[in-house]
Amino acid sequence: MLARLEIETPSWGYGDSGTRFATFPQAGRPRNAFERVDDAAEVHRLTAAAPAVALHFPWDQVDDLAALRAHIEARGLRVGAVNPNLFQELDYKLGSVANPDPVVRGRAVAHLLECVEIATALGSTAQSLWLADGTNYAGQDDLRARRERVLECLAEVYAALPPEQELLLEYKPFEPAFYATDVADWGSALLFCQKLGERAAVLVDFGHHLQGANIEQIVAILAAEGRLGGFHFNNRKYADDDLIVGSVNPFELFSVFVELGTELPRLTIDQAHNVEAKVEAMTLSVVNVQDAYAKALLVDRDALAAAQAEGDVLGAHEQLLEAFRCDVRELCGRARVAAGGAADPVAALRESGYVERIARERGEAAPVSAGWNA
Repeated sequence: MLARLEIETPSWGYGDSGTRFATFPQAGRPRNAFERVDDAAEVHRLTAAAPAVALHFPWDQVDDLAALRAHIEARGLRVGAVNPNLFQELDYKLGSVANPDPVVRGRAVAHLLECVEIATALGSTAQSLWLADGTNYAGQDDLRARRERVLECLAEVYAALPPEQELLLEYKPFEPAFYATDVADWGSALLFCQKLGERAAVLVDFGHHLQGANIEQIVAILAAEGRLGGFHFNNRKYADDDLIVGSVNPFELFSVFVELGTELPRLTIDQAHNVEAKVEAMTLSVVNVQDAYAKALLVDRDALAAAQAEGDVLGAHEQLLEAFRCDVRELCGRARVAAGGAADPVAALRESGYVERIARERGEAAPVSAGWNA
């Protein structure tokens, strides 16, 4: 069962990143999409559970998509979801597909349609869309009109999807807009998906929730509705911190897998490792997901159902605790070795010399670059 777990790692998680205050370059950072794929392949070699790499455009734009696809396949990987970028252009200051300017909305739709073509060329089966659209002040724009604009634009893109592709719609309650976000929560995302069609589903990002949100319950509802499209795994202490998944609240991660059971949607790491070593952080992220899933598989479902039926509150809870307290490291290590990976992927990475080699080949870190206050 554990061998069925497959996780996409993100190309953007291997490059330089930081905060709005500064970017922190690292030695050996990949200089292009091909080298980001190489790092993803190393994570898969170590974990035997990361056979796909999610791409982001235009960040991963290349002159020859066929060459990129060939490079990915030669590294033993496949293309995961394609992620369009509608949040970095000056035109999108007041929104992309929700923008009151029809010219800007047209540009946004054109990029989304371009990403459909890119996904087709690369063999991807999903468009993974997060919208930064929103407003900062009451009265800034007509909220109902913005919703209609989003729906109209997404409907055009959805109609252009080939049969093998699905549209995954991500939500976020705040940031970068601080008054209203156009796709603010799982309910608003679900309503959009229901209007678009059967191949539109909600993408859940662990960091995209208000404090105290019960992500496990959200998962249960979306799964029951057949609209749980996938996950972006990370962790947080306060907001969308993009910390390593399982680093802050491992029981939450475990509980989500308990709700999922053996029916797994698309699983993707979505982390910007600002101060951590990139490849090592990604490797540890995959290992943490493997551990959580293995523990969820150990839950005695019959005993759990019996306790629930009898109203045995603590007895039912204890069934989860029994599985969560299990040390599954050796079990997961054996599963990785059987699949061609390493028993201890992080230790194997450190011993391999891979990080030192890419530092020599790609160059040392550049000076820290300033953020918004430059």
